[in-house]
Amino acid sequence: MTQTEKNQAEIQNSTAADSNTREGGDDKEFLRTEPLGKLLLKLALPTVAAQLINMLYNIVDRIYIGHIPDIGATALTGVGVCMPLIMIVSAFAALVGYGGAPRASIYMGKRDKDTAEKILGNCFVLQIIISIILTVVLLIWNREFLMAFGASENTIEYGVNYMNIYALGTIFVEITLGMNAFITAQGFSKTGMLSVLIGAVANIILDPIFIFGFNMDVRGAALATIISQAFSCIWVVSFLSGKKTFLKIRRKNLGLAPKIILPCLALGVATFIMQASESVISVCFNSSLQKYGGDIAVGAMTILTSVMQFAMLPLQGLGQGAQPIISYCYGAGDTGRVRSAFKLLVKVSMAYSVLLWLLVMLLPGGFAAMFTTDAQLMEFTKTALRIYMAAMFLFGIQIACQMTFNALGRATESIVVAVMRKFILLIPLIYIMPQIFRADQTTAVYMAEPIADALAVTFTAILFAARFKKILGKIEKQKN
Repeated sequence: MTQTEKNQAEIQNSTAADSNTREGGDDKEFLRTEPLGKLLLKLALPTVAAQLINMLYNIVDRIYIGHIPDIGATALTGVGVCMPLIMIVSAFAALVGYGGAPRASIYMGKRDKDTAEKILGNCFVLQIIISIILTVVLLIWNREFLMAFGASENTIEYGVNYMNIYALGTIFVEITLGMNAFITAQGFSKTGMLSVLIGAVANIILDPIFIFGFNMDVRGAALATIISQAFSCIWVVSFLSGKKTFLKIRRKNLGLAPKIILPCLALGVATFIMQASESVISVCFNSSLQKYGGDIAVGAMTILTSVMQFAMLPLQGLGQGAQPIISYCYGAGDTGRVRSAFKLLVKVSMAYSVLLWLLVMLLPGGFAAMFTTDAQLMEFTKTALRIYMAAMFLFGIQIACQMTFNALGRATESIVVAVMRKFILLIPLIYIMPQIFRADQTTAVYMAEPIADALAVTFTAILFAARFKKILGKIEKQKN
């Protein structure tokens, strides 16, 4: 019997008898057989919860920092300027993890476990290499980066103090975020949720101890974060090396092979651009807002970015919950189920984005109060929030289409969609809008976001409608 036949037999003969120890067992055919609504709920709820919990790392830090006596508002602005660097770290994890995990799912659908495990091993090694490089860069040049990103003389020291400690935990962030994608891609969504829950709970407990108990202010927040990420990292690596996982990290697969890793990176580029561009955009926003509105406008942007995460991360969690279904069924040639899964994903994503949009429009002060007690900053943020999030109700379409392109292994389309929204539309508008609306240039900067979002969703929907039909039609033609 060949190795491929052994792999196929292993998948086909495995049963759900040990489902108490494995979510769905080794047999991933449940991705094709279970009712879609029930299956998406089972897979998406833990991934959405995981995204929300993961968001708590930075959100909780900002909430505690914003409430530090006397220096809260200034410290919050300083840490807010660190966000572009933190986003870049997360983007590199996404480059590898969200590029490799869908490809591993597709090969699982093709009954090729050996290749799927090679993808896992290669991605694991690459995450470690990237972590080492990022750590060195952040330790040496973080002050220069922060000044370029909009820090002022009043806020720079808070940013530097935070990043000097945060940089030391880069390897934990990279491996946790990147490798957790392989856990959820196998259908172990509850385990993926636990990966981030462990760290988030630890962070919530450690933050007040280090910030207030040990009087470490922003350094305490950073230390609590990296210790918490270390706990999550240990959990993720232990699971992917243990007996419960279907795809396992094996020593024989740890050598980097270009034919394995390069297609993963090509697919991950779209997600990388989507997340790394948030860093570039944050720099553009901060520099423009510092010019027209000063520290208070930059501080408000820190809060706006946090609220935006409430919108984006759960939507990405829904997409990640649907990804194993779409990728596996696409690899198995089940185009009807791929279509049905996408339609369900769009409906659920739109329902969420519209609901959160309503909450932001009706209760902007409640969101602002989560991060600051400064009356001036809170009042400024309430108005800015309504403007900045005006088109948020459309995000469900944007993210559902983009995540589906990724699940289908369509690197080119994913990259085009990501580049269009951020680089072609949003960044130019950040600088164009203040020149058009000179009466209130600070507000004009915030207006760039909803205008870019509305245009991007229109473009994405048209592109997806054309390409999705053609992609699935090709598979059906081959089957016939």
